[in-house]
Amino acid sequence: MGNVDLRPPFRRVWSFNGGKLIEFQPVLQDGRMFMLKNDGRAYAINAASGRVEWRRRVGGLAASSPAAAYGLVYFVANRGGAGGIAGAGSATVTAVNQRTGRVRWHRLLRSSSESSPLVVKGRVFVGSQAGTVYALSARRGRVLWKRQAGGPVKTALAYSRGRLYYGDYGGSVTAARLNGSVVWRTGGLGQIYATPAVKFGRVYVGSKSGSVHAFSAATGRRLWSHSTGGYVYAAPAVAAVPGMRPALFVGSYSGRFSALDARSGSVIWSRPGGGTISGAPSVIGRVVYFSALTARRTYAVSAKTGRVLWSINKGAFNPAISDGNRVYITGFGSEYAFTTPRRLRHERIIHAKRRAARRALRDYRLLLKKRHAAMQAE
Repeated sequence: MGNVDLRPPFRRVWSFNGGKLIEFQPVLQDGRMFMLKNDGRAYAINAASGRVEWRRRVGGLAASSPAAAYGLVYFVANRGGAGGIAGAGSATVTAVNQRTGRVRWHRLLRSSSESSPLVVKGRVFVGSQAGTVYALSARRGRVLWKRQAGGPVKTALAYSRGRLYYGDYGGSVTAARLNGSVVWRTGGLGQIYATPAVKFGRVYVGSKSGSVHAFSAATGRRLWSHSTGGYVYAAPAVAAVPGMRPALFVGSYSGRFSALDARSGSVIWSRPGGGTISGAPSVIGRVVYFSALTARRTYAVSAKTGRVLWSINKGAFNPAISDGNRVYITGFGSEYAFTTPRRLRHERIIHAKRRAARRALRDYRLLLKKRHAAMQAE
């Protein structure tokens, strides 16, 4: 979101508090925030007020973000999982009406999954622990095709210009067409949990080997690699931020957070991250957000310099999303909406005018009702 003008300091607008972990970011669609907690509870929250519009249990263990499209929201959750993903049982992809929370369809997979669904051109794409990549009909949940990867596909699939990109725990990255046919595959990267990022004609992916790699999106040729000194567990953020070279922003278990030149992999800046960084960063305007898992803290830093602009003692994994007017911060088990003081004042003025207009309309209708009653009495 490079054109968004949202910079700290912020004021809190609302908070949604809950005890269970929110490991992956919610998504925004048509004024609603859709969120999936690790215990398999799904929520629709009014983005303006923070009010819960509906909630539904879609499984017993979830480790993914939902996706929203076609008036539906798609969740991937497993049957159970007290012992983690290894004992989670089979996963179900569930499509729910965005407005009502009513289930439209659900599709049982043959193994567990922690892959966030991707919705593209009427299809839902999702990976699984068994290494199977599925394409489902977005409207009805029918299986359109299945393909086998070189290991468990824990990543979400990424899409760009007619191609899908995904990594697997066997150490491979695959580029495929929308029909599932493989365009290229490259291996030897170490176990991949991080979702690929596709930008500038390149595919960027991190792995548990501790490195971030850049490949040609067209051919799969490796262009550069950069060692971070620790697991790279989540997708990098890649952006063309005004005033700086196209950059890749990434954190790792080494505890450092860095900006790299997206073309060459050279370091633009690097700074201590305040603790282990397990989640993906977010670029919103000229600000980059990341969370330190061990510190349970979220930082907002200048994309250009890495200087800390703001921080909050909330956060663990994937920190921030925005609708252009607010920044929504994901804490360990809670969600928070922030905006700038100027925008908050503007919102309050607009809300006050709307309340005054509703009161005036109500009073006018009451007056008409009284006049009508008086005329009937004559």
